[in-house]
Amino acid sequence: MKKIIKIVLWTILGIVVVLGGLLGAFIYKVKYGFPVSYETEAPKIEFPTDKPAILLFSKTTGFRHGESIDASKPIIADLAKKNNWFVYETEEGGVFNEAQLAKFSTVIFNNSTGEVINDEQKRALEKYVENGGSLIGIHGAGDDSHHWDWYENNLLGSKFSHHPIDPQFQKTDVILDNQADSSITAGIPKTWTHSDEWYVFFKNPREKGFNIQFTINGETINPSGNILFVKDKNFGMGKDHAVAWCKQIGKGKTFYTSIGHNHKAWKNENFVKLIENAIKWTQVKSK
Repeated sequence: MKKIIKIVLWTILGIVVVLGGLLGAFIYKVKYGFPVSYETEAPKIEFPTDKPAILLFSKTTGFRHGESIDASKPIIADLAKKNNWFVYETEEGGVFNEAQLAKFSTVIFNNSTGEVINDEQKRALEKYVENGGSLIGIHGAGDDSHHWDWYENNLLGSKFSHHPIDPQFQKTDVILDNQADSSITAGIPKTWTHSDEWYVFFKNPREKGFNIQFTINGETINPSGNILFVKDKNFGMGKDHAVAWCKQIGKGKTFYTSIGHNHKAWKNENFVKLIENAIKWTQVKSK
């Protein structure tokens, strides 16, 4: 009997250790991404001379928002046809070189998570934006897995903390900010309803000079991200909870929205219009 009890106890302990290891690996992947090799070979791209070029970059080494990434591609392709854009879609980082970046009007980090390009490629993207290029980030592009100060300071304007856990997805009103840029918000209602995984940042990007486009009332959702041993993520951003913002960086522009966790966002015509407007806004070069 004692032998059976020992076997049962050792089995339970083994299961606990395995589950703990799996949980630890998952947390590490979400926060840092698993190490990967960086692509450095420049791809062959035939850029049309009569269309603005957009780089749609969907590489992930952290949590992969596969539903949203897959749903976004045909939608953005349709927007490209509508607006006479050329879209180069890739998950290969070799395109992040000065010569090829200079040919794009806009770079989109499409739910791209983790450290997806190397230090030299990061510097090339920084220079591209500061010299007049534009960078757009969608949802997962704003999580805490990038570990890149320039990116956090110039695209996000704040550090990501967490997202709600129970429930993960919550429906609330998305509200036009009274300081919003009309070219980004054109054709979108002042208030529209959406359900998403609402990211919580430690500070409001408004404090860093970002121009907020849309907010939610953070008091209408449960922002708690507490789970298992995590007990310090029970806070939100308050009533003024930004969900889309932009800024001029040097001669270039950045735009970020925390909306877009899954495929449902790409079925919301207001969200799609926001992305379309943001791309158009980035193509108008600052003086």
